[in-house]
Amino acid sequence: MSQIFHHSTNTLSRFSIFGGAFLAAGGLWLMLEITRSPYVTNAGVAKEQPVPFSHAHHVADVGIDCRYCHTSVEKSATAGIPPTRTCMNCHTQIWAQSPMLEPVRESLRTDKSIEWVKVNDLPDFVYFNHSAHVNKGVGCTTCHGRVDKMPLMWQEKSLQMEWCLDCHRAPEKYVRPKGEVFNVAWEAPKNQLEEGRKLVKEYKIRTRTSCSTCHR
Repeated sequence: MSQIFHHSTNTLSRFSIFGGAFLAAGGLWLMLEITRSPYVTNAGVAKEQPVPFSHAHHVADVGIDCRYCHTSVEKSATAGIPPTRTCMNCHTQIWAQSPMLEPVRESLRTDKSIEWVKVNDLPDFVYFNHSAHVNKGVGCTTCHGRVDKMPLMWQEKSLQMEWCLDCHRAPEKYVRPKGEVFNVAWEAPKNQLEEGRKLVKEYKIRTRTSCSTCHR
């Protein structure tokens, strides 16, 4: 009986099978990389605001502590957006007639809040408690980055679940002394893991990774 298929058919079959497998794996890798990219997460993208508020100026140049504006960060789930009166504590005296600050003065006159654009915006199905984190030694810059170097505020991290779980599974990599939580210039020591393990034990931090921790 004569051979039906050419000898090259075996080679073509192997090439098709392995080529298809590599193509599928490559497509999966590309999809994962895209979902982690700033194109999807908006990480590193400065948001346009009604007033171009500069954390770099207010934090680094003026030396304002995070808690002066974000008053509820130590006792509430939300860090809090400062009311217009907080801004005007200074700006009735400093740059009081600046055209750039007219929306702030108008807000004070009309008692209508400024509609700030949320930068670190978690999905509605994710629960996050600021006080639970800062009171356990998680610093502001761990999540928000060096805000003292941001002329305009942007989202520093991806805010994806894998990023959250990295800390929840191994908090010793990120936790710092409670006295340094609001120190934007704090840097992890070379022996961070060793010191972190001590703080995890001292602060009674538990590695909470169940779904209900964040999805309530």
